[in-house]
Amino acid sequence: MFEDVFQSLTPVSLLVGAGALLGLHLVYSSFSSKQNGREPPGPTPLPLFGNLFQLDFKRLHISLLNLSKKYGSVFTVYFGTKKVVVLAGYKTVKEALVDHDAEFGERSVSHIFDDINKGYGIVFSNGEMWKEMKHLAMSTLRDFESKNFTEERIIEECQHLIQSFQQYKGQAFDNRRLMTSAALNIMSALTLGRRFEYTDPVLQTYVDRDYQSITYLKSSSIQLYNMIPWLGPFIKNRSNLLNTAEKNREDSNRIIADLKETLNPEKTRCIVDAFLIHRSKLEESDSVQSLYSDESLVYFVRNLFQAGTITPETKLKWALLLMAKFPHIQDQVQAELGRVVGQRQVRVWDRKYLPYTDAVLHEIHRFANIIPMAISHRTSQDVTFQGYFIKKGTSVFPLLTSVLYDESEWENPFTFNPSRFLDKDGKFIRKDAFLAFSAGRRVCLGESLAKMEIFLFFTSLLQQFRLTPPPGVSEDELDLTPVIGPTLYPPPHELCAVSRY
Repeated sequence: MFEDVFQSLTPVSLLVGAGALLGLHLVYSSFSSKQNGREPPGPTPLPLFGNLFQLDFKRLHISLLNLSKKYGSVFTVYFGTKKVVVLAGYKTVKEALVDHDAEFGERSVSHIFDDINKGYGIVFSNGEMWKEMKHLAMSTLRDFESKNFTEERIIEECQHLIQSFQQYKGQAFDNRRLMTSAALNIMSALTLGRRFEYTDPVLQTYVDRDYQSITYLKSSSIQLYNMIPWLGPFIKNRSNLLNTAEKNREDSNRIIADLKETLNPEKTRCIVDAFLIHRSKLEESDSVQSLYSDESLVYFVRNLFQAGTITPETKLKWALLLMAKFPHIQDQVQAELGRVVGQRQVRVWDRKYLPYTDAVLHEIHRFANIIPMAISHRTSQDVTFQGYFIKKGTSVFPLLTSVLYDESEWENPFTFNPSRFLDKDGKFIRKDAFLAFSAGRRVCLGESLAKMEIFLFFTSLLQQFRLTPPPGVSEDELDLTPVIGPTLYPPPHELCAVSRY
């Protein structure tokens, strides 16, 4: 697992790392301490290394899922010396995140994301910072949706994406950069008030950095750093990732500076404007004024930009691949679109009249399972949960893959089957175990935006194109084995987008 780490370490750095590991041995006693009650069970950890050798870090969610079958729905693993409580199964995850959201509602921030965000932003913050930024983001996004601002930006981007697909004239191509560019443009329009042509060097730089960051984040060396932070200065990928993040912040700062100069308090063009206008209304004595610094603004924007891009781009890539893999499902989506919408532009309000399409999209969300362990939580206080004592400050992994593939909630969960979201009359039905965006106070705040974006892109593309495997490749040969990274990505592939008109 750690081969790329040690190739990048010098003999001196290895000695320093070994010294750090010896120092960590002093805290090994924490493994066996039992305080205030019965702790969740789990595999016996080794000194220094914990359960590292019992886990497959290339398929960590599968390893944890397998452990849940032996140790139950609440169990403990150690990543090095870091103790983590894993929650498995729909009922357990829902009970923790919804019924006990106060106790399980804090964010556990890995060392690399703490380095990048420094406690700012939304995704990797806690306390007043998180509350203020979440409220501002959600109120602004709701305002944009109520004015159809968001829908219009997405529809505009759909047309640019369709034109780019048309340039390939039905020949096989890799659509992944285009999907990333389209998703980045939506967040750029919403956060910064501008979009870029797909050939624009600025946008292509963002896409390249996005891919670079993914490569760094999924590396074994970053995983090792998160477990043993003392090795940080000797891990090259950490420096690479921090340099990439700094370049993104510098670019954002330049755009924000331009927005400040042209700010009109009577008109909100983007989320940066909303932040600046809100800040201008705060009194000097306001207790939260310090949270609205220029530095906070940059991290706020970057968090929204990145979090708001990764979900739609990844799920749209899965959506197109799955339609090529299952042409009979694609046929039914296109038939329904033809009956209900025809050739006009699909609008958000069409969704309630497209039950089969809605079912397909929900099944894509479930089946793609792009964030199988959610983003880790942390207990805000000592808590007794399902008879087990969990200490304040303990990292908690809600294993979403165990929810979305829970065999007690989903029949044949490893099969792609949209009909599970339809009743006998073909009407769409909701499922309680559909937690593709997590749940509770840390539910994805961009869930509504992501669903709107994916719905409009997906239906607009399927109106215009028939998606097929490349010549000489059958549907059965299309690989659905995910690539493990910050999310579960579809494997590299090419598809043909054949015009339907």
